[in-house]
Amino acid sequence: MYTRLSAVLFPVFAVLLAGTAFWGYREHQEKNSLLIKAENQYQRAFHDLNAHIDQLHEQLGNTLAVNASSHSYQRKGLINIWRITSQAQSEVNQLPLTLLPFNRTEEFLSRIANFSYKTAIRDLTKQPLTEQELATLKSLYQSAEDIAKDLHAVQQKVLADNLRWMDVELALASEDSPRDNAIIDGFKTVDNKIAKYAELDWGRPVAAMYRKRTVDILSGKPVSADDVRKKAAKLLGLDDPSAVQVTENARGTEYAVYSATVNTGDGVIQMDFTTRGGELIWYMNPREIGNQRAVSLDDAERAAREFLKERGYPEMKAIAVDPYDNAVNLTYAPVQDGAVIYPEKLTVKVALDRGEVIGLQAADYVYEHKERKLPKPAVDEAAARTKLNPEFRVERSQLAVIKNDLDEEVLCHEFAGRINGGRYKIYINAENGVEEKIERYQTAEDAGAGREAAQAG
Repeated sequence: MYTRLSAVLFPVFAVLLAGTAFWGYREHQEKNSLLIKAENQYQRAFHDLNAHIDQLHEQLGNTLAVNASSHSYQRKGLINIWRITSQAQSEVNQLPLTLLPFNRTEEFLSRIANFSYKTAIRDLTKQPLTEQELATLKSLYQSAEDIAKDLHAVQQKVLADNLRWMDVELALASEDSPRDNAIIDGFKTVDNKIAKYAELDWGRPVAAMYRKRTVDILSGKPVSADDVRKKAAKLLGLDDPSAVQVTENARGTEYAVYSATVNTGDGVIQMDFTTRGGELIWYMNPREIGNQRAVSLDDAERAAREFLKERGYPEMKAIAVDPYDNAVNLTYAPVQDGAVIYPEKLTVKVALDRGEVIGLQAADYVYEHKERKLPKPAVDEAAARTKLNPEFRVERSQLAVIKNDLDEEVLCHEFAGRINGGRYKIYINAENGVEEKIERYQTAEDAGAGREAAQAG
């Protein structure tokens, strides 16, 4: 019996063993194939990065070499610098360096890209490169040469010792690894060297992009935790301020804020206040919103206005209405001399089950609020309309203050309308007639129709 049973089972086990071996072999082959593919992608990104840093150094030199009056070639050179730097940024992001401190190099490339772009888009015949901007380009030229040399040294080690990027990924992911990988050491050298470069003057437009919203740019006197507790209690209509818990986050830094919390039994209401001036910059009541819609969008808008009025905000204009999940986000901006001040916008969230304000995002308003002296439009609305595409159907227009690509506040004629089946806002500079910005938008009706179509699909 055992002989017959063995005769039957042996072939079965042999087939199973062969199948398991074949499956293991296939898995091993597929794993190796994926590893080879990943390694090839890393190697390609690394060698392309070296090539683009070389090109960056060369293009910076070419741009500096041309005559200062050759504005068209300077602009072409700056655009090429922006393009090459953007490609280098992309290649850095493709390398397995997420666990390696390489942020200084990434920020440096970002600043070069923004500097070259914002310089290139202006009219260099009217605003030629300044002496300071030329000095910045010269510093960048030298810095690019240093970076290229260090990366070439890493590249030579990679080629000479046949180093693998997969080993870098494993070294970075392993907590126990000493991380003495030659590639890691080379990139650390590059990043540390960039930290030692003299601080460059990138110009106001680029500096504004990296301008940090800190307590240092606010007016007003420093406030205490007790001051914030009283403010929060008053905001919520509480008689007893002791119900408010206040903590200071990021204490001792330029990002310090007071966070206030109140347990209402219906949820924990959270608020953030600035440590200077005690300004409310964020409010959230994370209660569960009922499915029954009891108030209309008009009622919600009135509730939002009443909320802002009771808290001392000036009269504002609703510039956007976005209903979602039985709630609505209403964005407001102040109006001065007939112009909407977009940099000072704030957003109020209203729950449609009770018509109750459950959220406020006012950081833009707090940090950008200031006195402005608006110029009288040199280009009237009729003249600005002539700059529009003839097929653009204007539905409404108004004056507006926006920030342009150079992060400068400019007075514009805002035209909202339709073209090519979409809704757009086009901003024409009210001083020189230049088209400053185009942005796509949707109305509350558009948003609702889009969600209904998605649900039906």
